[in-house]
Amino acid sequence: MAKVLVLYYSAYGHVEAMAKAVAAGAREAGATVDIRRVPELVPPDIARDRRFKLDQDAPVAEVAELAHYDAIIVGTGTRYGRMSSQMASFIDQAGALWASGALTGKIGSAFSASAAQHGGQETTLFSIITNLMHFGMVIAGLPYSFAGQMGVDEVKGGSPYGATTITGSDGARMPSDTELAGAQYQGRYVAELAAKLAR
Repeated sequence: MAKVLVLYYSAYGHVEAMAKAVAAGAREAGATVDIRRVPELVPPDIARDRRFKLDQDAPVAEVAELAHYDAIIVGTGTRYGRMSSQMASFIDQAGALWASGALTGKIGSAFSASAAQHGGQETTLFSIITNLMHFGMVIAGLPYSFAGQMGVDEVKGGSPYGATTITGSDGARMPSDTELAGAQYQGRYVAELAAKLAR
């Protein structure tokens, strides 16, 4: 049975919702799944003033935990076409895992959110994937076997590099059923690959 970590940062709850869908998919594949979030770096008074979603269920992750998983699926919102500073700061603290090769050969995957369809989702996924590759991880995306990412019948995120959602410029749009289905599919796919590698 594969052990999967869904590691995320979510300021307003969009990526949190995607993380829960990713975890559900991984559990469908029989994996043991933990959901963790990275620490918030914004001062509490500013976060409250900006209406950050501070009441998230997931415990805060510790860097050393990452070594205990067969797969790590990382999610964060887009910040100018790259990952959030909160996620980058957390990953930057994992130098000891890099030096020891603790994540080499494990599955790595990414998911994201942005305000607009062309708001940098794919470059954000690549900013995550690039980090995971430096740790020696084997990368899994969201294959086109998830047909929901095809077509133009509705506004929707998703790419072969990972599941995504589009929030709208005011953040009012939560992930659609199609986007959540993509996240769930990705979680299941990653867990299945991790189980195969663990044999």
